[in-house]
Amino acid sequence: MAKLILTQEVTGLGAAGDIVEVKNGFARNYLLPRGFALTWTKGGEKQVESIKAARTAREHATLEDAQKQAAALSAKPVTLTVKAGESGRLFGTVKAEDVAKAVEAAGLGTIDKRKVELPAHIKSVGAYQANVRLHENVAAVIDLDVVAG
Repeated sequence: MAKLILTQEVTGLGAAGDIVEVKNGFARNYLLPRGFALTWTKGGEKQVESIKAARTAREHATLEDAQKQAAALSAKPVTLTVKAGESGRLFGTVKAEDVAKAVEAAGLGTIDKRKVELPAHIKSVGAYQANVRLHENVAAVIDLDVVAG
């Protein structure tokens, strides 16, 4: 087992600043190469406070703000215009960053691209849903309309 300090939120594992124990292969092959975690050391304990401070600065100030934005995101579908072929197949795939930019362009506020969870690779035009974690206790579902443009 490897002891790590998370630098970002990892779904099902923990939030930034949490100290977790995971299997060696998961740490070596997934978390460390992608920059999601640092190896735990006694000196690394000092970094935990700065990571947690940065996390709270990125999160919504209050639970009420997060709930208001969640209601706004769930109420209105977001249109995402992407390049696509004649058959409706996309040139590439829709990424979390694309969703975050589309939400901002729609006037629904800003969201962190790292908090957007896409259910699967979106490779064709159509209607989809994405989950967004706005706060520890608040998640919103965004209806996405992917259209060719």
